[in-house]
Amino acid sequence: MADYSCLIVEDSPMMRQLLVFAMARVRNLSVTEADDGVDALRKLAAARFDLIVTDINMPIMDGLKLIRRVRTDPGHKDTPIIVITTEGAQEDRQRALQLGANAYITKPIQAPQVIAKVKELLKMT
Repeated sequence: MADYSCLIVEDSPMMRQLLVFAMARVRNLSVTEADDGVDALRKLAAARFDLIVTDINMPIMDGLKLIRRVRTDPGHKDTPIIVITTEGAQEDRQRALQLGANAYITKPIQAPQVIAKVKELLKMT
């Protein structure tokens, strides 16, 4: 039984697989996948997650809107959020952090970097 649960929100199946593969190296972490913000909200309504990893650029509902919604949800308002995106622009980073993201990682991602951030936010170190 996993001690922690993580929701990965990413519209690119290849990128999502890469993240799932990286997370598999974190002990006691179960992973749930969502392919966009709307799918993520459905999954957040049905279960509790200890961590959310989201992309910014997604169809239907982007990562920034998702962060805003998560932060207004009493059940997940304190859930750590890692943004993983190709958007390296300073204003995107600031906007994500202002909305309540806890970390911002730019693609191409390095699995060790993501794993370290996940462990840090879940206080597993």
